[in-house]
Amino acid sequence: MTESSGGRVQRVRQLRVVVEAEDYDEAVRFYRDVLGMDEIAAFSEGGDDRVAILEAGRATFEIASPGHKVAIDRVEAAGTPSPKIRIAFEVDDSASATREAAEAGARVVAEPVLTPWLSLNSRLDAPAGLTVTLFEETEDSHERAQREGFGVNDA
Repeated sequence: MTESSGGRVQRVRQLRVVVEAEDYDEAVRFYRDVLGMDEIAAFSEGGDDRVAILEAGRATFEIASPGHKVAIDRVEAAGTPSPKIRIAFEVDDSASATREAAEAGARVVAEPVLTPWLSLNSRLDAPAGLTVTLFEETEDSHERAQREGFGVNDA
């Protein structure tokens, strides 16, 4: 265990989101080949028993209040409600990543929009039945933390 920046003991080492995909091959193709996540492991017991573990960069776990979820849906997708769990991937260029995802079969719910927190976010209905946000940061976390309304919860 290591100590977190807040002085608490950090017990979690990795966030792994496990998704059941009816069309396994299509989901692997989309997330690995279209979004560009490296396949770091794959396992099979034979037949239809398969899993691929894809590298998605740094993982965070975002907890939003119901009011914040509604606000995100309003800003990011013109009010189109998202499910209780939505996957968000940071990309270098949200416009081109959104275009490529659409060409690969994702349904664009909302094109990239500059949010009040200064990221360019798009919303997709993607393979494996996931609602996905693609976001491009336009400022780093240190810059953002200096702005009104941003910071770290200590409680």
